[in-house]
Amino acid sequence: MAPKDFLNYPEPVDWTRTWTGERISEDNNPVMKGLNLAIGASLVSNLGFLQRQLWNNAKFGGIKHMPELDLSILPRLQPYVIPLGSSSTPILPFEKHITTPAPADLAGRFHSAADFHAAYKSKSVTPLQVVRAILARSKRGQTPRSKYDNAWVPSYGAEHQALEAARESTERYARGEERGLLDGVPFGVKDDLDVEGYVSHHGMRYDAGNAFFKESEKSIWAVKKMEEAGAIMVGKLAMHELGVDTSGCNPAWGTPTNWANPAYYPGGSSSGPASALGSGLIPIAIGTDAGGSVRIPPCFNGVYGLKPTHHRLGTMHHSLCVTGPMAATVADLTAAYRTTAQPNPDCAVQGFLRPSQPPAPGAKKTLGIYPAWNARAAPEVRALCDAAISHYKTLGYSVVEITIPYLREAHLAHGALCITDMSAEHYRRAPTVHLAHAMLQPQTKVLVGIGSQTPAADYLAFNQLRELMMQHVAHLFAEHENLLIVTPTTPMAGWPKGAGDEEYGFTDANVTLQNMLYVVLANMTGCPAVTAPVGYVDPVQGLGKVPIGLMAMGEWGTEEALLAWAGEAEAYLAGLEGGRIRPRAWVDVLEVAGEDEEAKKGDTEE
Repeated sequence: MAPKDFLNYPEPVDWTRTWTGERISEDNNPVMKGLNLAIGASLVSNLGFLQRQLWNNAKFGGIKHMPELDLSILPRLQPYVIPLGSSSTPILPFEKHITTPAPADLAGRFHSAADFHAAYKSKSVTPLQVVRAILARSKRGQTPRSKYDNAWVPSYGAEHQALEAARESTERYARGEERGLLDGVPFGVKDDLDVEGYVSHHGMRYDAGNAFFKESEKSIWAVKKMEEAGAIMVGKLAMHELGVDTSGCNPAWGTPTNWANPAYYPGGSSSGPASALGSGLIPIAIGTDAGGSVRIPPCFNGVYGLKPTHHRLGTMHHSLCVTGPMAATVADLTAAYRTTAQPNPDCAVQGFLRPSQPPAPGAKKTLGIYPAWNARAAPEVRALCDAAISHYKTLGYSVVEITIPYLREAHLAHGALCITDMSAEHYRRAPTVHLAHAMLQPQTKVLVGIGSQTPAADYLAFNQLRELMMQHVAHLFAEHENLLIVTPTTPMAGWPKGAGDEEYGFTDANVTLQNMLYVVLANMTGCPAVTAPVGYVDPVQGLGKVPIGLMAMGEWGTEEALLAWAGEAEAYLAGLEGGRIRPRAWVDVLEVAGEDEEAKKGDTEE
């Protein structure tokens, strides 16, 4: 029976009773690059029969033939499960480990909000100096160009908002009236989320003559709550076009740099947020996740990301996508989550979610491992993740083996839902199909065209399978107290760049689907999940170790348990030989803000 303290909780069902193993073969989608991509995209975007052929080649059509998806399973069009209770509970207080700077001699140390707050209190630097130092390195169009600016998109003069907010924060500190830990702390926002006064490009090339590229009239709830806490939104962050892939390659804007190893992609679609975090320019970013986009890029860049319960930070029309925080430290990930997850009284869905609570002291802690699934990761990834899981046993976690059926089918259904929802949304941005395609790069045109071919019967079948998967994970949560399902974040040890890809773009659905192997379950079911780095491997190209991430997925509403788990992963990494590795090009923003003549000059301006 479903728990009574939830709304819309799926009926727990053990679906291993009907499962006979995977029925659909592996992916064999065409890879398109360079001139072939340009020609292919032109053909695909104009010829419906080619779109249908690629749709069928992806094996999306096989889902509706699953005998398990009979009329007894209703399609779940949105995977929201609402933990019920008082939504008026105030924000959880920030514990000492969040408000206290980490030891100065900690290996690979990144700045946290606590560092900014302490520096402002001591008057060694001001929020205005910090923001000016960030803009000097992030603003596009400057001469000489900053090597860090590819993580950001143009603000068209809206940076005056950040400067004004920084002046106000500086004045509050001068009066001793700062708002708290986050006052004056810089953060960035992914390019598909609205911020008042800024343009949301969704990764597309800017066209001043296109009415779509207009300044947003209001900010999303998460941004409002951060700004109310005094945090300063310093700019919009680049992303993979329309969020349709997981490499982060974007020829229209330039691909954000993975500072852990610049010869590797930063991951997508939240490529800019992860790059900016890895560079040290900001400690917190707000992004979106429909297929791992606040988990895969943080994994590739050696930082942290939390995909919350569906609708936790605000309702979205997409059936898979949620807003979520990313951060350089678990302390800041927690502070950002608690700040942005406050219930919105004007939202009929998000406003009813009971705030997540930390695990009770002494509560049972359980990790669920599906060995056959985890074994699909690359050997070097699996080795580091297995070592971290063994460490969790020493912390009092019990480890149980679980089985999750129909993962292959769910993987395909997720991919189809992603491009179908994205395609339908994009075609509403222009009056004709031709004009909608004209806004896009070749590789995105291909995916938008394929997504437009999904029949209603198949779309409903994908959502029936979603309900089935939600029923099964509900069964697992009922069977195992306080269960966290643990996998590698991605089976890949990073994604090495290919020659010419950044100039022309590319599409390789086979690698994309492989990269999303583990992340899709949380998107399909609406459960929360968090990623944390647990080690590094040698690169196959370039300079710099490649970060490897471990991911945990919990029951709906268990974000705080996941954050506690991530904190333990952070301590584990710090205890390994060499500890955390900070990128060579990492910027000490607090130091340069105190040294930059431009930043100093800003304090004397009005």
